[in-house]
Amino acid sequence: MIDQKHFNDDIKKLLKLVDAKFGIQTDDLSFAMRKIGRRLPQSVHRHAAKLVEVQTQLAHPKVALQIDEKPLVKPYATVLSALEGYDPADRRKGAILGVLGTVAFNLIAVFVIFVIVLKWRGFV
Repeated sequence: MIDQKHFNDDIKKLLKLVDAKFGIQTDDLSFAMRKIGRRLPQSVHRHAAKLVEVQTQLAHPKVALQIDEKPLVKPYATVLSALEGYDPADRRKGAILGVLGTVAFNLIAVFVIFVIVLKWRGFV
């Protein structure tokens, strides 16, 4: 049997991490995971879906008595570690460096094409 209060506290802890890392303020884990989208791996989304399923089952008193807490340890740990390991500053830095790398490559390519055209025309 699972302790509903403890489980809801764990979900609230996950939602606080979602708010801190992604800026998504909600009371619903499924909505938060939809908003996070591809920023977290698909495996984390599957584990979060298990937690959401159990959360909806806990709303029914007779079904809540049948739920075991042991299979929920791994999904909770996976989602928690993924949220704690996400670094928004590093993500921003990576996006900026990606754009700068693309721009640098394009400038080099244009310069090489320009030199080739000048050589073709006989100016160099």
